[in-house]
Amino acid sequence: MKHSLILASSSPFRQSLLQKFNLPFKTFSPDVDESALENETPNELVKRLSELKATEATKHFNEGLVIGSDQVAVFNDQILGKPHTKENAVKQLSLFSGQTVTFLTGLCVFDIQSGQSRSLVEPFNVTFKTLTTAQISAYCDAEQPYNCAGSFKSEGLGICLFEKLSGDDPNSLIGLPLIKLSQLLAEFNVDVLSLQTK
Repeated sequence: MKHSLILASSSPFRQSLLQKFNLPFKTFSPDVDESALENETPNELVKRLSELKATEATKHFNEGLVIGSDQVAVFNDQILGKPHTKENAVKQLSLFSGQTVTFLTGLCVFDIQSGQSRSLVEPFNVTFKTLTTAQISAYCDAEQPYNCAGSFKSEGLGICLFEKLSGDDPNSLIGLPLIKLSQLLAEFNVDVLSLQTK
């Protein structure tokens, strides 16, 4: 393979998603300030942060195609942070009951040698069931989603909170839109399917 792939993330979820491509890749943990700039929209924020994470690779590697990604959950035009405590998680999930939350995932592929990059933002909507306080509390105790934006893990028990999911790529909800990623990699002449060798 002409380019080595580098994932700018220490997230085990993103790593396991990228493994679906069946190609070797390296990882590193980018050290970036994730706070929003003044008047920055959620779309602008995730795009900027995914680009920032990707370009951080130049501190660790001399060549390769870097994949940067960042995600926020948005409800009523507000960015949802990680709850950190059960009390906050219950508050967030009570707010979502019967409502739709949009997840925006920024994705950037950056070529260290040429300095070229391609970025996009992939939306995904999650509609919540009408939930009782008892159900929300039981869910929080069972899964303790206190480090997850939106207070749930869609790849686990969190799926039981939802009425429906809508978007182009269910992987984007977990943190890496693989359909779009394969398209961006193709723009750098990396054809994931052609590179499959046993």
